[in-house]
Amino acid sequence: MRRSGDGFVVAGDGQPRWGRFGAAGVLVRHIDGDDHWYFLARRSHFTHRGGTWAIPGGALDHGETPLDAALREFSEEIGIELTDHTVVQVHEGDHGGWSYWTVVVDVTERFAPPTELQWETADVRWVRREELHEFELFDAFADTLDHLGLR
Repeated sequence: MRRSGDGFVVAGDGQPRWGRFGAAGVLVRHIDGDDHWYFLARRSHFTHRGGTWAIPGGALDHGETPLDAALREFSEEIGIELTDHTVVQVHEGDHGGWSYWTVVVDVTERFAPPTELQWETADVRWVRREELHEFELFDAFADTLDHLGLR
């Protein structure tokens, strides 16, 4: 189903970006004592930079908030509605008139990863912060993690 935000735009940085009104994704985190766990998705080879790990996300629809878009995209791509969460941080990556918002939410329990995935996602898993260096991360996601001080 085509949505109002679907489509590429050329941002002020000269790069084509998906999402006519910007895009957003949600980084789900679970803190268990000293361990910080992140829920990551490996992009399928049908997507840009397939095979890399990132967060579920996508285009904002017209009038949609970054939080609403991030939660909707998570539900669409992962098949889980995040109803019991706390928003702890929102980061706007401005690319010259086009932004990608990363919404960091904490959950009280690590939910079981789904076994059936949409075409955009090849794999999902919980990853400890100390293990992030072992994964090939989507470039912009890695930059955001560094900016947020999360790895």
